[in-house]
Amino acid sequence: MTQTLAPKTLALLTLALSAWMAPAHALDIVPYSAQILAQKQQAGEAVSLHFHAKWCPTCLVQERVFNTFKDDATVPGTLLVVDHDKERELKREMGIRSQSTLIVFKGQEQKHRSGGVTDPQALKTALLSAK
Repeated sequence: MTQTLAPKTLALLTLALSAWMAPAHALDIVPYSAQILAQKQQAGEAVSLHFHAKWCPTCLVQERVFNTFKDDATVPGTLLVVDHDKERELKREMGIRSQSTLIVFKGQEQKHRSGGVTDPQALKTALLSAK
């Protein structure tokens, strides 16, 4: 004799399993796009800009640190990696004078700005300022 689960029980079980298996929202790291920045800011979300240059040793250290936050559910939001050498207009608009600059926004409001920081805890604290 085979038993079947009642539809309500099956629905609850499916919901519980999907919640348990769903990945936690952690830092999403993507290349800079003006459209993504605008969408995140209009939605009031945490979004950060990392002005990165491939030739910059400090930027490379920062990149490694940021990558450790990709699996850390305590660090939500989106990190947009800005090509420091190509995005001249954005740098002018944002008043960026050097690579390795991090700007953190909660929606349109700037919550943090720093340059040259490589300490993992300081970078995490900066990103969390948009919570």
